[in-house]
Amino acid sequence: MATSTAAARREEARLAYDAFLEECPTGQLLARISDKWVGLIVSALGQAEDRSLRYSDLGRKIPGVSQKMLTQTLRSLERDGLVTRTVTPTVPVRVDYRLTDLGSSLGGLLSSVKLWAESHFDEVSAHRDTFDRATATS
Repeated sequence: MATSTAAARREEARLAYDAFLEECPTGQLLARISDKWVGLIVSALGQAEDRSLRYSDLGRKIPGVSQKMLTQTLRSLERDGLVTRTVTPTVPVRVDYRLTDLGSSLGGLLSSVKLWAESHFDEVSAHRDTFDRATATS
């Protein structure tokens, strides 16, 4: 069995997590966290007063999300270790979602992206209008 140098092992590790390579697992993670519903759910949980929200509260806070998409996204976030789910056996059953430490570290980034979008939408919209007018006349 051939041994490799420390430099060769570092280069292999660097290439193994190069999101620009199709087979890279970090590309899959980037696809997950760039999902529209992931960003909104993580941002909503990060802004919650006690850092947790009930399922129904999340559904009300995020307009347009279907129950199916909310459930699927919350399950995937729980699977990835970004969200915890706590069931309280009451009548009716209470289910709360909270960001984990890992989810909170992502939440800061996604909240910044959300704020950027809210702050720059008018500017982007104006550029779209200009582009659309220019391409319609071409």
